[in-house]
Amino acid sequence: MRKFFGTDGIRGRANTPPMTAELALKVGMAAGLSFKNGGHRHRVVIGKDTRLSGYMLENALVAGFTSVGMDVFLLGPMPTPSVAMLTRSLRADLGVMISASHNPFYDNGIKFFGPDGFKLSDAIELEIESLLESDLAPRLAASQELGRAKRIEGAQQRYIEFAKRTLPREMSLEGLRVVLDCANGAAYKVAPEALWELGADVVTMGVTPDGFNINKDCGSTAPEALSRKVHEVRADIGIALDGDADRVIIVDENGQVIDGDQLMAVVAQSWQSAGRLSQPGIVATVMSNLGLERYLGDLGLSLARTKVGDRYVVEHMRSHGFNVGGEQSGHIVLSDFATTGDGLIAALQVLACVKDQNRPVSEVCRRFDPVPQLLKNVRYAGGSPLETQPVKEAIREGEDRLGTSGRLVIRASGTEPLIRVMAEGDDETLVHKVVNDIAEVVARSAA
Repeated sequence: MRKFFGTDGIRGRANTPPMTAELALKVGMAAGLSFKNGGHRHRVVIGKDTRLSGYMLENALVAGFTSVGMDVFLLGPMPTPSVAMLTRSLRADLGVMISASHNPFYDNGIKFFGPDGFKLSDAIELEIESLLESDLAPRLAASQELGRAKRIEGAQQRYIEFAKRTLPREMSLEGLRVVLDCANGAAYKVAPEALWELGADVVTMGVTPDGFNINKDCGSTAPEALSRKVHEVRADIGIALDGDADRVIIVDENGQVIDGDQLMAVVAQSWQSAGRLSQPGIVATVMSNLGLERYLGDLGLSLARTKVGDRYVVEHMRSHGFNVGGEQSGHIVLSDFATTGDGLIAALQVLACVKDQNRPVSEVCRRFDPVPQLLKNVRYAGGSPLETQPVKEAIREGEDRLGTSGRLVIRASGTEPLIRVMAEGDDETLVHKVVNDIAEVVARSAA
């Protein structure tokens, strides 16, 4: 059992255990010790999003890493995927992103990337947790071996060039009016610049972070304002990133939202036609719509499912040779380019398809009719509601009622104290009844 790490690093309410400066200090020490091997100068790259608490956690992490003799390269506000990329580019031993992704400003988190740019395995996270609860004082660096910290100049330009190179050199986005919502988050500088340099007419939203407004009524989790803006300026497409820009949601020219399942279908079909798929299929999670699976099947492609979390999608992609994967929420992983979900790069691939096909986004990006699906979140204070007998019986009954024409997924969130109840099937009325019945039983058990 892991005490601190969830599905995407360590996360919690800022300045409240476990997300305190004290823990961040010890995390820096423990992670630094885990990745120190050999006599070379060890390096760690640290990026963050725009939350007020980022300053506190950044300084605490710097103190922790330098105290065990690691040099620190500070990027400032940058997307999560840029940290993964720059960890490799700068030959660092470790990468760290300070972010709570799509959560409100009062939350924050710490997630890690290894020297290869991939998120850490469960085994390494457990090793860090073990060190966290041990006495680290005897392992601190000698005074003359303390690490140094410095800010990296030009990091934003490095990532912009990296993102642009994922498109063919002759590709131009000229003629496309794009509304871009950066969620007042980590990509508020780099994403508009990249699209502008590629020739797009860019209308920006969510590019005035103040420490408190990250993800607030904007970004991929709240695309309503983007839909209205697309209508207002008669844009061809709307692009919404989340707070750390590792996920993306698209809005078509009619203001209709297009989720990650549809985007994976777009890329899968395009790459299949171009002979770019490394395997005859893609990887997604148990939350992806049954309609996506059926659409891929009609193309002769498979859908491999993993548990929720883009790290698990990436692990399956690496071990089985896939180069396209992602989540319905908008994490799109294209391993030809990146080691983790990258909202900007995924958006560029979709824009390339729109340019190539010279058709409206509503036609290019709607590949299948989703099967009716409903997700309900039930908050709980503590304990394990899913282990109670009434909940187990309700789940069994729900599975029997859906039969072979639907799916039921019940799980605890890895980042929040929520039980997620999801069902899908051809009978929408039945799907809603099953989800509501199970959610009621979970709520009673969680009270």
